[in-house]
Amino acid sequence: MARVLAHVGLVLALFGCQSPADRSADEATAPARQLVDLRSRILTYTAELGRDDAYTPPDDTARERVAEAVGRLMDGETAEAGRALTPLGLKVTRLTDTESGRRYDEIAAARPGRAEGWGRLYLTADSDVRWNVQVPHPVSDRDTEGLGVRLLEDNPGGSLVLAGAHREAGRRDAADVAHREDSMFHAVVVALQKRNVPGVQLHGFAKESHRPYEAVLSTGAARRALTEAAALADGMEADGLRVCRGWSARCPLEGTRNVQGRVAERHHATFLHVELSPDARGDGTDAEAAATALSGLVTTWNSAGR
Repeated sequence: MARVLAHVGLVLALFGCQSPADRSADEATAPARQLVDLRSRILTYTAELGRDDAYTPPDDTARERVAEAVGRLMDGETAEAGRALTPLGLKVTRLTDTESGRRYDEIAAARPGRAEGWGRLYLTADSDVRWNVQVPHPVSDRDTEGLGVRLLEDNPGGSLVLAGAHREAGRRDAADVAHREDSMFHAVVVALQKRNVPGVQLHGFAKESHRPYEAVLSTGAARRALTEAAALADGMEADGLRVCRGWSARCPLEGTRNVQGRVAERHHATFLHVELSPDARGDGTDAEAAATALSGLVTTWNSAGR
């Protein structure tokens, strides 16, 4: 509690030290501003996702507007991004995390309704966006959402792309955003790829006897980023995890049909597909090892983007 209060005091002091001109500029570009526990905010949202929920994907116009808003935010045009999103029932909020003191721009639903199921985006507001972590199956791939939040909070320069529905929600496979292009999730990932922001997508698999490893790493349909993938595998193995390397071995779950990976190939973008066993997600030594190795990956990307 003392640590949290100290961070809050620091953040408020920083706001208080701004000149009137600085505050006016911030207020002109940030439609809303909140001091939040970022982890709690995100995990409270995902905890309510259920397989029986209704889900309707955004139409072409909505996806185009979302992609436009992402570009506007990355260019520092926060107010313009908000105006693009308002007709869709979405909004931009500038958040400051009480734990880390880092700032993020959040795209999320402005009110209850179908836009709540489209997901959320968290972009660093403290620097250029240098990497992103993608969580296409929150809750259904248990604890991938928590791992995504951890990477965002622990490492500067990043963004989190979060699906907003259980993968089995809606009709047929409507909410399985890793295999569909008609989603806000896909629109956001592609917008980041077009700006050369490298990304890692997190998945989970059930531990079975024919899968004697804790992680399956691949580059999906893309055949780039093999150096980063190999370094990630080395980092995991150094901490005792067994890894199946999709580029040099025959592994299941390589993500070759993943649509974000296929678009990454067309855009020559960096994309890593990571499948983790239950022990490599959540709590425990295996999960800690996986998180540490993934933090090393995004730290490399952050340093390369400076």
